Amino acid sequence: MKFLGNVLAVIVGLFVFTILSILLFFGLIGIIAASGEKEVSLEDNTVLHLNLNGRVLVERTSEDDLNFGQFGNPFGGSMQAGMINLKKAIREAKTNEKIKGIYLNTGLILAGQANLLELREELESFKESGKFILAYDEAYGEGGYYLASVADEIYLNPMGAIDFNGLASEVIFLKGFFEKVGIKPVVFRVGEFKSAVEPYILEKMSPENRLQTEYFLEDINQEMIKAVAYSRGLSLDSMATINDQMLVREAEDAVTYNLVNRLTYEDEVHAILREKLGLDEDDDIPTINATDLGSLAKTKNLTSKNRIAVILAEGEIVSGSVDGVISSDKFAKEIRKARKDDDIKAIVLRVNSPGGSILASEVIWREMSEAKKVKPVYVSMGEVAASGGYYISAPADTIVAQPNTITGSIGIFGLWFNVQELINDKLGVTTDVVTTGELSDFMNVARPLTEVEKTIVQKSIEDGYEKFISRVAEGRNMSPEAVKEVASGRVWTGNQAKERGLVDVLGGLDTTIDLAAKRIEAGDDYRVIYYPQQKPWFEKLMEDFSDNVEARILQAQLGEYYGLYKNLEKVKTYQGIQARMPQEIKIK
Repeated sequence: MKFLGNVLAVIVGLFVFTILSILLFFGLIGIIAASGEKEVSLEDNTVLHLNLNGRVLVERTSEDDLNFGQFGNPFGGSMQAGMINLKKAIREAKTNEKIKGIYLNTGLILAGQANLLELREELESFKESGKFILAYDEAYGEGGYYLASVADEIYLNPMGAIDFNGLASEVIFLKGFFEKVGIKPVVFRVGEFKSAVEPYILEKMSPENRLQTEYFLEDINQEMIKAVAYSRGLSLDSMATINDQMLVREAEDAVTYNLVNRLTYEDEVHAILREKLGLDEDDDIPTINATDLGSLAKTKNLTSKNRIAVILAEGEIVSGSVDGVISSDKFAKEIRKARKDDDIKAIVLRVNSPGGSILASEVIWREMSEAKKVKPVYVSMGEVAASGGYYISAPADTIVAQPNTITGSIGIFGLWFNVQELINDKLGVTTDVVTTGELSDFMNVARPLTEVEKTIVQKSIEDGYEKFISRVAEGRNMSPEAVKEVASGRVWTGNQAKERGLVDVLGGLDTTIDLAAKRIEAGDDYRVIYYPQQKPWFEKLMEDFSDNVEARILQAQLGEYYGLYKNLEKVKTYQGIQARMPQEIKIK
């Protein structure tokens, strides 16, 4: 009854959401009409306010994104913040004489370590201007503090908290659930570290998966500790102790161990800002957000014939043409278009992907290989470029990754479910079938697999793995045997991958673009063009709003079972042989 009640509640919630969406639509139309002719002006003595608290950090949002970053957020929630727009605004702030500093809110930002590092490096560059960065929040998550630690001064609410106690990666295991409902998973894989199937067949991590997770997690944590220690002027040993023993347990501890400068309330932080700006007590603080400041930045070399195409590949890899993921048809077309455009002198593929379909990966690999024959091709790895994400990267002339990028995971698997017990015994449903051949009902989910079927699938998996190995060997100029030594589905950090020949250079997207510009001998005469082309911002906004509200309704109704629901939903996308991460790695 509780389950039916939850289902009914979800239906009612979705109905209410539809009505609210209609009302919001007309409300936003009014806002757009009122502000459509807005002209951005910049006062003297202005502060760039980057309010990233609760934001999801992604590669790109609409160039005309709703203003975020002012004091307060009328829309609330975890709206997205685009790396490209943020970096553009920070660079403009560095050179614009009217910008005096940056006010940073990063507390509960939702982002991977590599993207945080890339944004952190941009803020480090900003500090070379001699302008200030001041950070404040009521509470800091691990990632939020990692980013905020770059600031000259960090303030924390007296009742606040800092989560600075090391990183953890948790896996949800579904074996017990499947046993209760009568579903029997059958898995096929190559490589002892290819543990993407473990949540369906085990109740805890295998020794191999635990080993690799500990290995890459410790490396990522060490990168964070080193950066924070340097920024806060502390020794690496003392910072490691603070982190390892979670010595910051109360707000006062953050001051004692020099993680923050002072405990203050937000109005007191505003007073500090006024003092830095030479303002009186009652004066308003002139602020501008990233979107508006970025709009004032001049596009570099607008008419240059030397163009570098940056193709943003973010999400899981699937076949077809689907928005919001790396779909083979869509991205093969983008790479092909860049290859055939004479004004495009080099291609940079920016990869943020845990992998997916090996067939879709092969389609994209083919276009990358063809492009490499006629012009330089580079890969910039973001937060994660693993399994299928590495497959599509392999043909590049040069692969660039951050030290804390998650990559590797060279291996594949197949997953099949026998639901006979569920439908026969639990639901009272039976099936019957007529066939013309021995394998006409190949892999029928209503019965166990035959040994012949298992042999066929396993052979396909092994052939796919050998193909994957050959693609990497060819792209990296390594022998297949050398690739296999670092493959078997094992995950590496960017640091570890570079040591093993899977990555060439450590750095971010800008490092990759600079390498491409040097390769084509363009000097400073080049222009960066981003692909795929974006949807109109309002269409994207409504899609994101719809997704966020639906997710929140489901999360509220399903509670602790929401994670389980999301895992089951993801299984539906596993079509064909998969080259994806050992598990969905969420570092916290």
